[in-house]
Amino acid sequence: MDLNKLFKAMLVALPIMAMTACSTTSESETDATGTVGGTESGQVESGSGVETGGVAPVLTPEEQQRQKYQELRQENTIYFDYDRSSISADFSEVLNAHGQYLLDNPNVRVMVEGHTDERGTPEYNIALGERRAKAVAKYLQSMGVAAGQISIVSYGEEKPQDFSRTDEGFAKNRRAVLVY
Repeated sequence: MDLNKLFKAMLVALPIMAMTACSTTSESETDATGTVGGTESGQVESGSGVETGGVAPVLTPEEQQRQKYQELRQENTIYFDYDRSSISADFSEVLNAHGQYLLDNPNVRVMVEGHTDERGTPEYNIALGERRAKAVAKYLQSMGVAAGQISIVSYGEEKPQDFSRTDEGFAKNRRAVLVY
């Protein structure tokens, strides 16, 4: 279901969900613990017998997108295939979230760190880490982020995330990290 249909369905259901139930309860039906009819009712106002409930606020599509981007920005690592510096489509939403944040906050700066696994010469890995960091910077700049907001550094193989020397460990080390 697309967001517009969902939003319209929520608008139709909103008046129904907003209705509250009213009841009266005699003193004899309420015991000393504040329960009605033997069950707890945390939403009964004391003495009134009226149950109240809240309706979650309906977010606009823009607010939903902002909230989604905020969650995506918690991810700050972009992973790369072996010996590659091209950005996988899997990370486009994460980079879009970071890019939008940087566009909305032009005073914020980000450092993009490029990393590699330990295979290859140190010189080659420094160059590959730099290409990875530059790929992320280029992606952000293509969104309109100012070049002055972005700096890059390559650590090559010097700061591994995983020391296991397995294929999974090597994959974790082939990355670019956005540091604010």
